Amino acid sequence: MRAELVLMGKRVDMASRDRRRILVVLIYATMAATVTAMWFVDRWHTSGSYLFWLMLLICRLFLGGYYRGGLVKPFNNKPPRQTLRPHPFLALGLRIYNPIPPEDDRAFLNDERELQQRDHAHYQAYQVIGLALVIPWFASYLRMLKPSWLAWGAMSADQVYFGLTFAILLLFFTLPQAILLWSEPDMEQDFPDT
Repeated sequence: MRAELVLMGKRVDMASRDRRRILVVLIYATMAATVTAMWFVDRWHTSGSYLFWLMLLICRLFLGGYYRGGLVKPFNNKPPRQTLRPHPFLALGLRIYNPIPPEDDRAFLNDERELQQRDHAHYQAYQVIGLALVIPWFASYLRMLKPSWLAWGAMSADQVYFGLTFAILLLFFTLPQAILLWSEPDMEQDFPDT
């Protein structure tokens, strides 16, 4: 897990558990407010796809896990893309004398503790997601029965299903990282003595 975020060129220290918990609460509060606001704007007709892209952007910038960037190291243990470097003779011809030093090729790998934390976070998250799937299933079951006391109110059945499945999709993409950020203790910081 990383100890800092870089937002618009400014480094934000996220080593303390309290700051990470505040970030998690802010992310979910922002998404809930945005989903609610988009309901009132256009009943999710066109804003539904924007909500999905906003969720992916939040994962990319703040959470990480499934994407490079964010606080949580990537879950997949795949190496980062190689940067293109010019051939040494071409570099000399272009007068590039400061070659890019090769990165440590093992830095992207999760160690055993991180793998165990990742697996445990996914286990906890997918139990919640499995329980959350009961809600749209039950709503569709009630829709099939068509009881007279059931009134959807201002929302159509499709909008109810969209809202429920979007909430579950949001949990699917963000909950494992949120669990890791919430439960990880304060990180030790390595500051040089001045």
